[in-house]
Amino acid sequence: MDETAQSAQTIAGFLQNFISSSSLRLRYRVKARSIKQGNGEPSAEGAEQVGPRALLVEFSGPDTPLLTARNGELLNALEHIATKMLRLEATEHDLVTFDADHFKANRDRQMHESATAAIERVRASGQPHAFPPPMSSRERRMLHMLLAESGLPTASSGEGPGRFVVLYPEGADASDFNFTGSSPSPQRRHDVNQVRNAFRPRY
Repeated sequence: MDETAQSAQTIAGFLQNFISSSSLRLRYRVKARSIKQGNGEPSAEGAEQVGPRALLVEFSGPDTPLLTARNGELLNALEHIATKMLRLEATEHDLVTFDADHFKANRDRQMHESATAAIERVRASGQPHAFPPPMSSRERRMLHMLLAESGLPTASSGEGPGRFVVLYPEGADASDFNFTGSSPSPQRRHDVNQVRNAFRPRY
């Protein structure tokens, strides 16, 4: 049994226990697919393998809305647990994808559209754009890759599940902006000389 088949078996065992203990009315299918090297796009199952093997877990059944509620919170949590069980590095999380009712596929399409709109907005305004959390590590990595094609700088900010991606205008220094809170908004750092003048004794 190769490594991909072993990983698929591990995920199947985990999901069997989860569904049984939770009494959720869910069915799942674990499919292997190859990833083309270079553009990272998956090919259909059965196609010639030209890169590393990835696993796609597709859920169906009456309780799939519970998986996709709250921006796919439970779906992302199950995917995260699976990547930890397989001991995947952060850069390898793309090798496992959980989806239900095409939720991830639709979200990926929306992310492409959002990235395109943000690039146009940042170029036109000269101001950074912060993509609102929550966003999984897989989604952040995908967004960084999409935005990289524009040549504009990006960075991740925040902590834990509240981490988010920021797109900056060309030539901007990320340290000139401060993003805080769960709903990030840019705030320019005070100029040092302006602060000094404000507190300078007046005679």
